[in-house]
Amino acid sequence: MSEQGFETLLIHAGQQPDKETGAVVPPIHLATTYAQEQVGRHKGYEYSRSGNPTRGVLESALSALEGASAGFAFASGLAAEDAVLRFCRPGDRIVIPNDAYGGTYRLIARVHGEYGIEFAPVDLSDLDAVAAALETRTRLVWAETPTNPHLRIADIGSLSRLAHERGARLVVDNTFATPYLQRPLALGADVVVHSMTKYLGGHSDVVGGFVATNDEEAAERVGFLQNAAGAVPSPFDCYMVLRGMKTLAVRLDRQCASAASIASFLAEQPAVSEVLYPGLDSHPGHEIAKAQMSQFGAMVSFILAGGEAAALRVAAATKLFTLAESLGAVESLIEHPARMTHLSVAGSALEVDPGLIRLSVGLETLDDLLADLGAALAKA
Repeated sequence: MSEQGFETLLIHAGQQPDKETGAVVPPIHLATTYAQEQVGRHKGYEYSRSGNPTRGVLESALSALEGASAGFAFASGLAAEDAVLRFCRPGDRIVIPNDAYGGTYRLIARVHGEYGIEFAPVDLSDLDAVAAALETRTRLVWAETPTNPHLRIADIGSLSRLAHERGARLVVDNTFATPYLQRPLALGADVVVHSMTKYLGGHSDVVGGFVATNDEEAAERVGFLQNAAGAVPSPFDCYMVLRGMKTLAVRLDRQCASAASIASFLAEQPAVSEVLYPGLDSHPGHEIAKAQMSQFGAMVSFILAGGEAAALRVAAATKLFTLAESLGAVESLIEHPARMTHLSVAGSALEVDPGLIRLSVGLETLDDLLADLGAALAKA
């Protein structure tokens, strides 16, 4: 990363005033094609699937935040994941978290799995289990940290060493932490993926994905796939993510502080049997999270003592926590993963406890959020 501070990079990395007009906001270049001076001689752009100036600004900016030499924007987080998963060939194997995001599981198991890609779900916080799952056919170790929705923590440095010893690459989904809280490439990861839809965009109004890497071979492959498969974001989507990213640090500072207070509050509620938040001393991954993250994030999960029926009542009872999928935006959200974001893992080794509720903590007044949760828990 540059010697400049993270907040400075959020505002300025890859973003200079427009040379022609002086505009301080990067222009939205809607052109699909670009005039060429001669055949094969142009100003860096030919066709907007292959490259677009607005997308280029976003890719430069987010690469700088992740400390990456190369970055590639996609139309969604799953489109970004799909490009990385195409590193594998039939017969290859992927180690995945045993509580991975449902969309990731669906993509690996039901799309790439149909073409002969195998996968092994493992608790990535258990390094012995990871080592046992690695085979000569393993091409990728796919990590989420914190995981979605159980908020387990994986030791990125240790996973990197294990993966590299077996000739595999470590991919880290950094959506929950963002580069503000955690920089996986600096910890040994080979590739980082994001759903830009979440904290990077930050306002529930744009869908996008990103891949960052310092691995030249991986960068060449992802760049080729970005152009060949064409799952690119529109220039306007890129502009929206750039706009949202500028406030990432100030948003997360507030959201992390509120999440920590909410986790402590939930830990004292008789209706709650367990709180899953890496900022709590009781969390099994607390010390690793403290070592590799600057803060503990703004996602909080908890399990209701009354099981699924209680969880459904609580999810339906909140007023400020909106019952909705997704996360990472300015408004607080509540959801029931077993029936919503992780329904695709039902019946698999990744099945989610039906008593679990996931919160995405937003920017509302903390006391109002606590009162909302308290009233909902009274109905558990």
